[in-house]
Amino acid sequence: MAGLSFLCVAALLLLAGGGAIPPPEEAARMARFVLHNCDWGALATLSAQEGLRGQPFANIFSLSDGPPGPLGGSGVPYLYLTDMEISVQDLEINSNASLTVSLAQTPYCKKHKYDPQNPLCAHIIFCGSIVKVNDSEAGLAKRALFSRHPEMETWPKDHNWFFAKFNITNIWVLDYFGGLKIVTPEEYYSVKP
Repeated sequence: MAGLSFLCVAALLLLAGGGAIPPPEEAARMARFVLHNCDWGALATLSAQEGLRGQPFANIFSLSDGPPGPLGGSGVPYLYLTDMEISVQDLEINSNASLTVSLAQTPYCKKHKYDPQNPLCAHIIFCGSIVKVNDSEAGLAKRALFSRHPEMETWPKDHNWFFAKFNITNIWVLDYFGGLKIVTPEEYYSVKP
């Protein structure tokens, strides 16, 4: 446990120092870096709720692509979900979604006095779908999530929690001036953060 705490502190110090931020010309690395350094994201679904059907609906979810530290990220955003959650009910009707993660939730942007909307406070928009992980991937998802969100292990069992992942089909990176950069999933998964 002490080793994990040390890794978390070391990762935050490296991120706060700004030395680990990939350069703007490495958009795929930036996407991996931002996802790996974020513990939550805004997941947007198409609402299936009465009175909101078909309308965009964004909600915050804890996520992880692997244990903290420079070598822990797979690039796959894993989530721990229950059918009792309103956005999960939307996903049961239409599994398509978008996920936004931002360095605004890390010390980096505050240290540099970047507003969350400033392009230098990088954020990544993923589009794709949410799918339940199969049994062979469940252990990986559990390690990824519980290493960053240990409270999850104590959540009520009667809520029927399950592991899911964001199946990425499109990626947009905003990390510098001049507009969004498009990164393919192949480019994204071929680099390390």
